[in-house]
Amino acid sequence: MLVREPPAAGWRQEEDPMNLQKRYLLMGGAVLTILLTLAAGLLFWGRRPFRGLEAADIAAATVLVGPPDVTLELDAGEIETLADLLADVRITRPDQSYSEYAGQTVLFTVTMADGTAANVTAYNPFLIIDGTGWRTAYAPCEALNRFANELLRERGG
Repeated sequence: MLVREPPAAGWRQEEDPMNLQKRYLLMGGAVLTILLTLAAGLLFWGRRPFRGLEAADIAAATVLVGPPDVTLELDAGEIETLADLLADVRITRPDQSYSEYAGQTVLFTVTMADGTAANVTAYNPFLIIDGTGWRTAYAPCEALNRFANELLRERGG
């Protein structure tokens, strides 16, 4: 019968190179999975360009609804609603193909308290910010469109 002696002090068993390769492959696969999950999250969940916007940040705002090509100025209460709606909007990726679509355009011109201005067009499934088209989440963009059409209906436009 063969008896194995315990290893001497300081002795270290060398790892099998095959086990080391498997370990590195698993770690690489885990890192790749995490990166892909983060990328998919950014693509599908998007980002909110007006996240911190508050009504106090907006000095004035107008909305052009076309058709019927009517421009309306927003009062303080409507500006507050607009700020909330813009803060909820999510964009996912740039997409300039909005020019190939037909439908109603809702263009908000927002003048900030610091004097800068932004043109935000709700054109589902796109949000156009200062001329750059973005794919957007449906519901928040539709809420902007609905808000403008309610204003138009209330004011008899």
